[in-house]
Amino acid sequence: MAWHRKLVACRWNYSERRGPGRPPTKVAIKKLVLRLARENSRWGHRRIQGELARLGHPIAASTVWQILHAAGIDPAPRRSGPTWREFLSTQATAVIACDFLHIDTVGLQPLYALVFLEHHTRRLHVAGVTARPTAAWATQQARNLAISLGMRIDALRFLIRDRGSKYTDAFDAVFQAEDIEIIKTPVRAPKANAHCE
Repeated sequence: MAWHRKLVACRWNYSERRGPGRPPTKVAIKKLVLRLARENSRWGHRRIQGELARLGHPIAASTVWQILHAAGIDPAPRRSGPTWREFLSTQATAVIACDFLHIDTVGLQPLYALVFLEHHTRRLHVAGVTARPTAAWATQQARNLAISLGMRIDALRFLIRDRGSKYTDAFDAVFQAEDIEIIKTPVRAPKANAHCE
């Protein structure tokens, strides 16, 4: 089998066929990107790319992002303030996250578990397990959790959740009644709720 792996590796090896590649970005353009980023701290990489296009320097937004990243400058519009990791570590005692877990039984029947995770203690609360989760069921599980937490719910300030259809306004209202702010993660960004994921 080793000879076959080598044969396949040689078949799909395109290293000798590659051309010279994309020409490097001019040093003057790199300096201009960094100058625009430093002088306009609220501009992101797309805004800088647009300004460069207006000045007659067509450049891709991804290239601007790479230049900023290589210089150690955050390409996001908000360069000041805490990062997401810093926010979570400083607010860990006040953060709870929730997510649905998918479980397959021995008979391959799917089950869904709604779980809540306290960030500070890493205490996991399995709110409930069902074969057909609905928005009303998820809301009831949120009510049950609020009752079971008792006085500890007063220490919580933030609930991190994704944008699933099971989390309705009624679900959010259970936590908002306890003065807990709902933080929705970006679309297709599991790292934003990494602990619970």
